[in-house]
Amino acid sequence: MNKIKVLYVRVSTLEQKTDRQRVNEKDFDLVIEDKCSGAISFFEREGGKEIKKLIDEGLIQTLSVWQIDRLGRDLRDIMNTIHYFNEMGITIHFVSQGLSTLDNEGKENPISKMIISILGIVGEMERNQIKERQMEGIRIAKLKGSYTGRKKGSREDVLSFLSKDKNKKAVEYLKKGFKGVEVAKLTDLNINTITKIKKMMVS
Repeated sequence: MNKIKVLYVRVSTLEQKTDRQRVNEKDFDLVIEDKCSGAISFFEREGGKEIKKLIDEGLIQTLSVWQIDRLGRDLRDIMNTIHYFNEMGITIHFVSQGLSTLDNEGKENPISKMIISILGIVGEMERNQIKERQMEGIRIAKLKGSYTGRKKGSREDVLSFLSKDKNKKAVEYLKKGFKGVEVAKLTDLNINTITKIKKMMVS
């Protein structure tokens, strides 16, 4: 049975395009796409699960990804994913960065491993900085009195609650069939808020 070359593409939201990651898609036997947060572990994603199934069936020759942060945003998860592919003898090619996890003899490429680790750390730092800037923005808004949050004991009607930007986005993801925990990560909402949204959707 001939093994196939797989191209994996990922974007964080439903609206984002994958065209840039698909420039050479004709060179591949199969393209697998995920629209989810990079914070979700690779094999917990729908596309990741599909790839895992193909690996278990011994069908994948190589996996190509546009760049490292498409594989994940958490360094530990990235390295664990790469380690799994290495153990299975499957090379991951990072197209835009010109890196391959295994050499022509199927051995781990130490230089690539070092560069991947560095780039993975940079990606993780960028994600943390974004979160820190968001928290700092909220802190400054609170000091200025422009961010007060909802008053204790007050209640919102269903329409107002579901019309909030993040909540509206959560509704879209839920309707697409995403799991609650995935939606929470994609929208940066608490899982309790997602549960509340789900209840309102069916009420």
